Amino acid sequence: MPTTTSKLPELFEKREQEITDHWIEQQQLTGRKLAASEREQTSRQSREFVRSLRSALQRSSGDVSGPEWAGVRDFLVDLSSRRAKDGYTPRETASFVFSLKQPLFAALKNEFGADSKVLADEVWLATRLLDELGLLTTEAFQKSREEVIMRQQKELLELSTPVVRLWENILALPLIGTLDSARTQIVMQNLLEAIVQTRSDYAIIDITGVPIVDTLVAQHLLKTVAAARLMGADCLISGIRPQIAQTIIHLGVDLSEVTTKATLADAFEVALRRSGHKVVRQDAAPTSAASR
Repeated sequence: MPTTTSKLPELFEKREQEITDHWIEQQQLTGRKLAASEREQTSRQSREFVRSLRSALQRSSGDVSGPEWAGVRDFLVDLSSRRAKDGYTPRETASFVFSLKQPLFAALKNEFGADSKVLADEVWLATRLLDELGLLTTEAFQKSREEVIMRQQKELLELSTPVVRLWENILALPLIGTLDSARTQIVMQNLLEAIVQTRSDYAIIDITGVPIVDTLVAQHLLKTVAAARLMGADCLISGIRPQIAQTIIHLGVDLSEVTTKATLADAFEVALRRSGHKVVRQDAAPTSAASR
């Protein structure tokens, strides 16, 4: 890493404009095709980064993790986070730092080319510096990307567990896909919140779209039913296909205290009857005198 004897601070003090202009030109010629607004943003970010880098080099204790480099680290973390959200690839993000090597090496050669030892030492120090900063950028990008993916997965889970109001006091929760602990928690939360908001007395959990029911899934369903009962709602389970019924019996899962039906329509009919309602087919309207 650069030390107090390094000539990198002197180089940036003398050739900052030259290095920055060369670097911006290199970024615009290679890699991702940028719109005019993106080129302007990249130019602004590049100049800001070089100023932060120069300031850190002038005050450096020789350790990129030191307090003198806090501004540089914060800048790269923010840059990586923005690029992760904007759809940049890890390569495109890391190249922001690594593409600085060529302009910096060219400036070192112009400044210290007559002294091969000084040139070799400064090139080595610059290489180590940019490599460490590039790795920091990659790690920050990866962390930001993981956060984006986790947030998207959470949003998809919430969207995939809608609570539908079928009647004035009857809710339905159609489930599609595999149930795990994380999704069950969201299912339970959404259902309980809907029960409170709508003051419903009945909730139907439809598992027609659940491909596999094992012991764990059955336990999740029972917990959801128990939670709904604690909120004062009677819970029914629909979508019990023959294969699922056999599996539940084979696993020894006790659903005797839960009303189960083959279809959502059957469960809805039961809920209507328990709530004191029934669906009656309307007679055909009489033929009007004008149509006779």
